[in-house]
Amino acid sequence: MKFVVSSTELLGHLQAISRVISSKNTLPILDNFLFSLSGNDLEITASDLESTLITRIKLENTEGDGIIALPARILLDTLKEFSAQPLTFDINPETMAVVLTSENGKFKMMGQNGIDFPALPVIREENKFSFTINAEVMLAGINRTLFATADDELRPVMGGIFIDVSTEMVTFVASDAHKLVRYQRTDTQADDMASFILPKKPASLLKNILPKESGPFLVEFDNKNAFFNLNDYKVICRLVEGNYPNYSSVIPKDNPRKVSIDRVEFYNTLKRVSVFSNQASNLVKLQLKGNEITVSAQDIDFSISANERIKCQYEGDDVEIGFKSVFLLEILANISSQDVMIELADPTRAGLFLPAETENAAEDLLMLLMPMMINA
Repeated sequence: MKFVVSSTELLGHLQAISRVISSKNTLPILDNFLFSLSGNDLEITASDLESTLITRIKLENTEGDGIIALPARILLDTLKEFSAQPLTFDINPETMAVVLTSENGKFKMMGQNGIDFPALPVIREENKFSFTINAEVMLAGINRTLFATADDELRPVMGGIFIDVSTEMVTFVASDAHKLVRYQRTDTQADDMASFILPKKPASLLKNILPKESGPFLVEFDNKNAFFNLNDYKVICRLVEGNYPNYSSVIPKDNPRKVSIDRVEFYNTLKRVSVFSNQASNLVKLQLKGNEITVSAQDIDFSISANERIKCQYEGDDVEIGFKSVFLLEILANISSQDVMIELADPTRAGLFLPAETENAAEDLLMLLMPMMINA
């Protein structure tokens, strides 16, 4: 088994899939990349049992077919130091000895039998559901929602992104019980209704790979696994089992108080004022009066306080509401419009944060943040 591959191309593909490899693998074989050569197609797999990434490279110079597991750390550390050049891999299938030949040198390593690598999961036909989605839509959905997922081992369903497809749209939802993000796209539909919860790690892996992709790709899933069949990559992951909470019920419908404010100015003001908030609570108060917001914070223990006024457009009665500044800053950082709309009912109910204008008429973004009690 022998093949020639570009050092930079191989490194790019290996770095993209190496993120899935865990530092604490239960099976030693998972510290390796699985190389599978068939004709002129080289398929490389990396896995941590829960998630698997597969990439394909088209080669011109190959001899023989076969599979072998090669040590990930040695390969990556070696390839990083090469300038762009062809590398020849010569593999002895009986002894698993590998000779890597470059323009000026020769490197020897030992591989392992590829048969020991865990088999890929299979989607059961009776529970199978599939739909096509554009890479740009999937990337936007993950980018908008990933920050709002929870790190709660007791409620694993909250640690993923809920993806709900219907005949009208696709909806991405994430929440950690303090903040919630709902991102909808009407330019992607499916033949029927179905949903699954995408865990945080494969969502992060997709976030890194999707910018390299373009156009539509197929998503297939059953009640246990999901397959994302991209052009140059394949992402396979075990899904979070369980039912996602009814998120629609927590979104307040009637919000008479509406604020329009410059997002960057509001963000920068919050960053300055939040320095003076109590380190335990991170509470900042927003006082709405006329066409002005007063942002204030204080830490009585250290006798420090700050307040700053910003111009805004406001409809409604005067009100004061408190939010956790860390969460509020995260929400503002993940809205891309110049102005942000804030809709409030009263100081005890969640505030809605919406982009004042959207570049794409097919997208709908809603962010929600629960308020904090203000101790008068």
